[in-house]
Amino acid sequence: MINFNINKEHTCCFSGHRPEKLCGSGDLNSPELRRLLSVLRLAIENAVEEGYTTFLTGMARGIDMWSARFVLELKVKHPNLQLVCAIPYKGQNKSLKGAEKFDYNYIIESANDVICLSEVYTKTCMKDRNYFMVDNSSKLIAVVSNYRSGTGQTINYARKKLLDTKIIDTNENNSLIKAIF
Repeated sequence: MINFNINKEHTCCFSGHRPEKLCGSGDLNSPELRRLLSVLRLAIENAVEEGYTTFLTGMARGIDMWSARFVLELKVKHPNLQLVCAIPYKGQNKSLKGAEKFDYNYIIESANDVICLSEVYTKTCMKDRNYFMVDNSSKLIAVVSNYRSGTGQTINYARKKLLDTKIIDTNENNSLIKAIF
């Protein structure tokens, strides 16, 4: 087990789908995705107002990295915020290219801490990463359209662990965003 010392009461983690599984197929110029990202940013700002100061991201493409960028932007106004990257395995970024690779490296370099949970990829490393984040948090902000996914599994685990769970549900056809607060 990783030795990780944080105040769980003030820690929030993220979960969500990869860009291509989201509204607008991950196109940052699509109005649907821009609306979704506005709702996500608002959820993070609300968490800061509620007293959350540490944010855990799993550094997957899409919601994880976008959430991390929002936290880094908010650190300008709230310098006490901490961003912690929980990487499921060494080399997670090997398949990234272009802007995603740049963003990944920027986030890692800007984070307050980086935790690598496994030296190598394993069949369960993503699930292990998600559970690690839930086990070290008291709040989860999740973006989901399909509950039969790693994100759905993370939401269920967070509820079982009694985390304050904020869900941004993009519904099954990815056309409407329903934030459940």
